[in-house]
Amino acid sequence: MIRFYEEPAALVVRFHNETLRIEGWGEDSLRVRSTILPRIPENAHALTETVSHTATVSIDGQHAEIVNGDIRATVNEVGVICFYKKDAAEWKLILQEYYSFYGGSIRKESICFKILSREYQGLASDSFRLSVRFESDPEEKLFGMGQYQQPFLNIKGCVLPLEQRNSQVSVPFLVSDKGYGMLWNNPATGEVSFANNITKWIADETDEMDYWITVGATPKQLVENYTACVGRAPVMQDDYLGLWQCKLRYRTPEEVLEVARKYKELGIKLDVIVIDFFHWPLQGDWRFDPTYWPEDKVRAMVEELHSYGTKVMISVWPSVDKGSENFYEMYEKGYLSRTELGSEQTYDYQGDCGTVDYFNPEAQQYVWEKCKKNYRELGIDLFWLDNCEPDQVKYDFNNVRYQTGRGSKVVNEYPKKCAEAFYNGLTEAGDDTFVNLIRSNWVGGQKYRTLLWTGDVQSNFESFKDQVIAGQNVGLAGIPWWTTDIGGFMTEDVNDPAFVELLIRWYQFGVFCPILRMHGDRGPFTIPPLDDRTFGGGYLHTGQPNELWSYGDEAYRIMKKYLDVRLSMKEYIAGLMKDAAETGSPLIRTMFYEFPEDKQCWELPEQYMFGPDYLVAPILTAGATERTLYLPRGKWKNMENGDIVEGGAFVTVPAPLDVIPVFQKCK
Repeated sequence: MIRFYEEPAALVVRFHNETLRIEGWGEDSLRVRSTILPRIPENAHALTETVSHTATVSIDGQHAEIVNGDIRATVNEVGVICFYKKDAAEWKLILQEYYSFYGGSIRKESICFKILSREYQGLASDSFRLSVRFESDPEEKLFGMGQYQQPFLNIKGCVLPLEQRNSQVSVPFLVSDKGYGMLWNNPATGEVSFANNITKWIADETDEMDYWITVGATPKQLVENYTACVGRAPVMQDDYLGLWQCKLRYRTPEEVLEVARKYKELGIKLDVIVIDFFHWPLQGDWRFDPTYWPEDKVRAMVEELHSYGTKVMISVWPSVDKGSENFYEMYEKGYLSRTELGSEQTYDYQGDCGTVDYFNPEAQQYVWEKCKKNYRELGIDLFWLDNCEPDQVKYDFNNVRYQTGRGSKVVNEYPKKCAEAFYNGLTEAGDDTFVNLIRSNWVGGQKYRTLLWTGDVQSNFESFKDQVIAGQNVGLAGIPWWTTDIGGFMTEDVNDPAFVELLIRWYQFGVFCPILRMHGDRGPFTIPPLDDRTFGGGYLHTGQPNELWSYGDEAYRIMKKYLDVRLSMKEYIAGLMKDAAETGSPLIRTMFYEFPEDKQCWELPEQYMFGPDYLVAPILTAGATERTLYLPRGKWKNMENGDIVEGGAFVTVPAPLDVIPVFQKCK
């Protein structure tokens, strides 16, 4: 027999050997947890912020309900949960668990399936493989979930791995067009299927089920409720809103300064210039290689760059070569992750490496102290937390163990723990203005001043389109600071006119992103190495030049034109950064985020709003010279020619190579 109990702002249910707890957690929101352990573990995971915990509970025999504002959950005689949203004076069903077991089930027509809503399967450890099932509405539209390399803005019908990989970032919060948002509050690896017949969440290894659900009148309200519980990005300073310059890779201080001086000569201020990987002797040394980066020249370089108003960012990896000066100390102190079986090597790019265990606070402090001494004290401003998924020899999550558990149980939170180490170090040093670039993230990582970028993506129009989609969905997942490698990361021939066209189109899009950043590994790889060493700075190539002037006069003219547009919008962009800090709203917004009542706006993956005022329609096809886009009702001003256009319809506008269609909403 099912048993119901009321606790302060919470409904507790016991049935068979499961304990279920539903409680008020923030505005119009509920947190739902269960376990078959003796008690529910007290893990906050992503729900770290202080919010109100209010709700009213009613128990009536074999049924119970809990209400928090405009959300209501009911539990029936077999423990099945249904969720309702208040719509005027009525409660409207928005989501319910899938259950088919016996005559008291919801799906009585299929009682022989013997499928439970919440299914725990024991593992060799004391944890479980968990499956949680919900009924599916084939007409529902779903968005968010982080950054996936796919052309689908609406993820209904998609199967998404809950794993961090290079260019794939799992941030498991979704927004439904039915007026609710849901967070899968579990850092375990797994999978979610948003199929037409069923929705199924899987955690590969866990102690509990833990999810959070909210309702709101608009997508904007859902994101605000969500970020109030998991944290928001602080305000980003104006100093970062112009041009960032990077390539793979500047090999010496002289190469960095040559670029910076050229920009100064052209009258272009660089906000940030980036020094990429293998400036170090070995991975895990976390210092400059004195052969190529002698300390006196580094100090002089930084001083000169600062005189131009340019901040300096340095790449930091979590990999530690067995030949590194720090490896054995870290190994002996337990600061590295370890494997369950086989070789202890977890990373093999240019070395035999282990990986920092950022779940260990002592390891966090150790790495920061090295970076503080060897970079920060030389004047380096910012850190690029690359490879922080973490990248591995093989993404064999259940073979790697961290301080808090096996990878399959905790690893999705790894990039957030990496960011935490540098956030704590820089904050304790009194810096509250920094931005750290990061290749992965998890729920709430935005509060650690992290700028997510899309990783090592291909240089083609198909990949470009995927990034436009990813920017919209990752914003809905609560991460407003986001950017891409303009032109994609991997290019075979910078002299190919087709690539130059792609670069220009991607750059135009980048102007209307939170951060404008040039980066890439540019071929052909014909620049000779600095020496013939088999390791370190001379071994790895430097790609072709990747500065604004590197692609010919016409490309430079177009990119300079749009850099001027970007700089003219700095006050507006700064306002968007403030809004992100106050409400969680992203800078790149789906059309329906600003126009939720317009049904057409839920069907427009290839255009977006940059804040509330600018509609952006990137050119996503090679050779295109015009673009069809949809303008919501109202009057819109064409940024290129100043024409005023009446909305509420699709329009086709010219888009020669030097134009990206952008319309400003008229007040």
